[in-house]
Amino acid sequence: MSKPKLVMVGNGMAGVRTLEELLKLAPDYYDITVFGAEPWGNYNRILLSPVLSGEQAFADIMLNDEAWYAEHGITLHLNKTITGLDRAKRRVTAADGTCASYDRLLLATGSNPFILPVPGKDLLGVVSYRDNHDVNAMLAAASTKKHAVVIGGGLLGLEAANGLAARGMNVTVVHLSEWLLERQLDQAAARLLQKSLEARGLAFLLEKQTEALLGNEAGEVRAIRFKDGHEVPADLVVMAVGIRPNTQLAEASGLYCHRGLVVNDTMQTFDPRVYAVGECVSHRGIAYGLVAPLFEQARVAANHLAGLGIARYQGSVTSTKLKVTGIDLFSAGDFMGDDSTEAITLADPVGGLYKKLVLKGDRLVGACLYGDTADGAWYFRLIREGKPVHEIRDQLMFGESSIGDVGHAGESRIAGMPDSAEVCGCNGVCKGTIVKAIREQGLFSVDEIKKQTKAASSCGSCTGLVEQILVNCVGGAADVTPKGEKAICACSEHNHAFVRTAIREQHLTSISSVMTALNWRNEDGCATCRPALNYYLISSWPGEARDDAQSRLVNERVHANIQKDGTYSVIPRMWGGVTNSSELRRIADVADKYQVPMVKVTGGQRIDLLGIKKEDLPKVWEELAMPSGHAYGKSLRTVKTCVGSEFCRFGTQNSTQMGIDLEKDLFGMWSPAKVKLAVSGCPRNCSEAGIKDVGIIAVDSGWEIYVGGNGGIKTEVAQFLVKVKTPGEVLEMCGAVLQLYREQAFYLERTVHYLHRVGLELIRQRVVEDAAGRAELYARLRFALSFEQDPWQERIRDGALRREFEPLAL
Repeated sequence: MSKPKLVMVGNGMAGVRTLEELLKLAPDYYDITVFGAEPWGNYNRILLSPVLSGEQAFADIMLNDEAWYAEHGITLHLNKTITGLDRAKRRVTAADGTCASYDRLLLATGSNPFILPVPGKDLLGVVSYRDNHDVNAMLAAASTKKHAVVIGGGLLGLEAANGLAARGMNVTVVHLSEWLLERQLDQAAARLLQKSLEARGLAFLLEKQTEALLGNEAGEVRAIRFKDGHEVPADLVVMAVGIRPNTQLAEASGLYCHRGLVVNDTMQTFDPRVYAVGECVSHRGIAYGLVAPLFEQARVAANHLAGLGIARYQGSVTSTKLKVTGIDLFSAGDFMGDDSTEAITLADPVGGLYKKLVLKGDRLVGACLYGDTADGAWYFRLIREGKPVHEIRDQLMFGESSIGDVGHAGESRIAGMPDSAEVCGCNGVCKGTIVKAIREQGLFSVDEIKKQTKAASSCGSCTGLVEQILVNCVGGAADVTPKGEKAICACSEHNHAFVRTAIREQHLTSISSVMTALNWRNEDGCATCRPALNYYLISSWPGEARDDAQSRLVNERVHANIQKDGTYSVIPRMWGGVTNSSELRRIADVADKYQVPMVKVTGGQRIDLLGIKKEDLPKVWEELAMPSGHAYGKSLRTVKTCVGSEFCRFGTQNSTQMGIDLEKDLFGMWSPAKVKLAVSGCPRNCSEAGIKDVGIIAVDSGWEIYVGGNGGIKTEVAQFLVKVKTPGEVLEMCGAVLQLYREQAFYLERTVHYLHRVGLELIRQRVVEDAAGRAELYARLRFALSFEQDPWQERIRDGALRREFEPLAL
């Protein structure tokens, strides 16, 4: 017996959520076909703003990729716009002629952006802001253009403006009303918001009406002109002035539309075979544009499509949150108020804080928060439930934590929440659902909760509350630290900290033993977990655990840096950045003999030979007769030095010799991530010791040691650790710090991030204040390094290792 056919037109968040809910209720009931006008699966449109600003990649916001549809037996047609709907024949037709018949039809066609009907609206460089196509157009413009004008000071307009400014454009926001977000904020909060955005570089023109967009000879927009005659230059114009339900297909088929495709409380249209959800819908005269109501509609539609027939959609109370990093804004209900209401306000303009609560009788009916939105969910719950608040009115302004047991408010807040309390407004997930999933499915991280319940998976504003519920349920077992929140990879449920501890406590000495003991899902592991496991093993059990070459990244396997053309970079070690004429002659001879296309001085005071063929690597190493520079590894890279007291008139100590001694002392040290050191002969810091993983600065009375610096994408200044008197103390202190980092840091965690996680005080306690502990750390490092050899010399001597570099004979 064939299944009834369900066809869905539109592949956005509301429609796909309906399918997800339907598959929970009746997974095998329908033969499902989906038509989407875009070339992608279902992505989180709420998070397009972070993609525009560069905080996230498009792949990060994908909710249902093509594999999801295939996994659930859904026929997916991408890049196909439905242009015909024949309700008599129960058939839809796409623009390319593709047809599909249905027994039930779900229309989820969304909305179209409203384009101002002004001269110049069709010029190149005039875009809307609704989907990923629009984001790509804005990103392309931001890479070559300078001036952007965003028409519309609503939520989307401000998020677009913030994203373009983050991409380096000069952005002006044009708004018709007297203040920004007039539908979401009152005037006082809007002024604070405007001030904050102006500090980010945005400019605002309020109470301005657009007359025309002006173009150049190439048909590109060049300026915007207002009705008062004022002009502003514009290479890019983003129209974010509102949306209109996309009812073109529905109207053409004869379905009744008024302010949207009209549906009843079961999400049926006037044709009982046709259901509709999302922004295209008008329910009781209201078309919703926020995700939470659309997901409520999805649950109701799925209930009826599954044949249960018991759910009703009766409208939604909505709340809004601006998705601009660093700006906290929340509003819900009737926050403007009128003559029948009264308002409680708390304002601190200097501190950037504003709260307004609107009461009608003894009930909270509206809230507007700026600067501190932690209690937004609580206020929203009070508004939705309509409970009397007269008993807590005196504490209402100070939030949920001020109610009840003083001193234990944080704990009682979560414990006291009823199971029916909504935590995730976007997805309609209540506390009870989250708690049940945690307990029944053994969840220990927010990522797991997202997958199982959808909580915190849309706008993300409830993530903190979800974390608190998790901690309240499982206590210290909750993985809520930045690195610990994620499993080491998809092969295992365990995080880095758990794996490191297990390796030490169970004395595991091989990758296979780790995978067996910890029930690895994939017995072969993957490119993510194998390098991490290999490092944890060799750093925990030096001399016992075998260094597994096949678990190394390619650069560490061949001991050279692979380049984009498939050749390699060879950087021999120059102790402390010091070389001599003999080494330089050998480098020159190698460069000539092997026709090296580029010889370059590096920032680490070494010489880089770029463009070496793989088969030539052992011969190059042998003829250089210099140690490996480890410029390719998660290891000690360089110890950069200045000339110090031997030559410099400002030098206070022999920094060059100190650097050489350090580099030789630490040679061959593998670490969680690359490690760079520097020694400066005086506080003028010519060797940039202040931005190294470990930096040593000479002073008249000895040496100052700094840790946790970084000169990468985000420069971090190293923090002062201790001052010592002798070079021997420098060696022991630096070695102990690095051994503690080797033992405690997670794989790929730089020292700066390790330091942020554990705190400088722990380093001081373990290394500076505990002399015996410091000596033990240093001794463990020396023991580990006693097994290390120069990898270049090993491959020169060992024929078996050398054969890896020989080309295959065909």
